Amino acid sequence: MAVSGRPGVAALNVTRAPQTLPGQMSLGSIALIALIFLVSCAPLPKVTFYNGEGYLNVPVLVADDVTERSEGLMGKYLQSGQGMLFVFKDSQQRTFWMKNMLMPLDIIFLDESMTVVEIKANIPPCDNDPCPTFPTNKPAKYVVEVEAGFAKQHNLFPGTRMTTSVDLTSAS
Repeated sequence: MAVSGRPGVAALNVTRAPQTLPGQMSLGSIALIALIFLVSCAPLPKVTFYNGEGYLNVPVLVADDVTERSEGLMGKYLQSGQGMLFVFKDSQQRTFWMKNMLMPLDIIFLDESMTVVEIKANIPPCDNDPCPTFPTNKPAKYVVEVEAGFAKQHNLFPGTRMTTSVDLTSAS
């Protein structure tokens, strides 16, 4: 029994019964897990390549700020048929490297009109410094990294056009 603070009146400490039994999850926990699941299942934005023969949709992770672009796919795997779109504020010659990558990649460079200007194919990962760099010969505003062999398999080449559902104005 606890003292209520009023003279001569006793108060009971009343605790609320738990909403779960031992070993069960609360409704709040279930709702949080459901929300996380729904967010993780949301479809990725996509880029669509048109090579003159047809359209190829590629779900992409997006790197549109300095931190995301510098980390890129370091230490990550792509699912088959998936890519990463790098969005820059301006068009200029770009240099990429493969430091701490887990898989070989094709790197597709596109100009501001979203036309492929160059492809670096089958670039191997690099674990030891100094890692080689892969500069473009032409300015690029967008870059798409895909699994090695993807560009050849899908007949992508300089001049191939791309569109995207990604908001390209958010680059920082």
